[in-house]
Amino acid sequence: MRLNRLIDKLAILLLCMMSLAMSDSFIEPVIVAITAVTASAAAQLLTGKAAASVIIAACSLACGVYPLFLCMIPLMLYDALWEKKWWLVLPAAAVLRNIGDMRIMQIVMTLAAIAVTVIIYHRVSGLEQTVTKLTLLRDEIAGKNRQLGEQNLRLAQAQDNEIHLATLKERNRIAREIHDNVGHMLTRSLLQSGALIVINKDEQLREPLESLKSTLDSAMTSIRESVHDLHDDSIDLKKVIEDSISSVDSRFTVMLDCDVSEYMAGNVKLCMIGVVKEGLSNAVKHSTGDKISIIVREHPAFYQLMLEDNGSCSEIKESGIGLKNMRDRVEALKGRISFTPSAEGFKIFVSIPKQ
Repeated sequence: MRLNRLIDKLAILLLCMMSLAMSDSFIEPVIVAITAVTASAAAQLLTGKAAASVIIAACSLACGVYPLFLCMIPLMLYDALWEKKWWLVLPAAAVLRNIGDMRIMQIVMTLAAIAVTVIIYHRVSGLEQTVTKLTLLRDEIAGKNRQLGEQNLRLAQAQDNEIHLATLKERNRIAREIHDNVGHMLTRSLLQSGALIVINKDEQLREPLESLKSTLDSAMTSIRESVHDLHDDSIDLKKVIEDSISSVDSRFTVMLDCDVSEYMAGNVKLCMIGVVKEGLSNAVKHSTGDKISIIVREHPAFYQLMLEDNGSCSEIKESGIGLKNMRDRVEALKGRISFTPSAEGFKIFVSIPKQ
């Protein structure tokens, strides 16, 4: 907008110079023009400050001493309008006592320039208001689009979570069906083949029967491994921990920060779940605090778990079954676990390397 204001001033200055050019002398119009242009430039640079108003008012008062200065009043009026103080040019009325020193055409040109100045100001100020409204509207639309994008992202994440949970439930159902149906049938077939081997009297059938039993054994082992893998994959670590937290005494505020990938091994998940459940149980039974923090992190080479409460604890007895079970679980995966009691609380720290 500064550029538009400068262009408008050049147009107004051109009208003022046409009025000045009607003077008989040469030096005085040049001095008036330079003074007015300098004052107008200073007023624009100081827009919004008291100094700008002082400059405009001073130039208006100058008309009483130098009537020719009236020719430059349109330029000062433009600055006064931008200051929202049009009355700053009223002191120019002092020129009336010396109005006879000016030509009629100069007065007419000045009045015309004043009218043009007002028209230009209203045009430019209206344009500026429109631009401001459009800018605010653009910012509002951008904000709404950003909110809509965030909402769509949350909806997509919620949908992905629902699909993930549905997939885990279906895997769990398939694992249960295999275990209950196929597993039981294979077990019965194994028992039957073993019984046939025992009661068989024909040596020619012994080898085929033993081969059949070996095949059934291999199938049973494969089924067990498949069911175990399906069951492990169906475990949602964060969901299980959240379910465990929901059963904690209401006097505790539990904060969970879980950031692991879905490819965590099943045995690591079960170990983490076991430690968390035992740690929560111990906190409920023994802690004097009211806050529990659980942090689960996945790093490039290991998994990390930290469970901490704010209850005062000076010492612990590691002979307890709960702590021993936690240590056994972690060490079975070649991990490390530490228990740290202090006046600020009790901390459990677990580190399990990736296989």
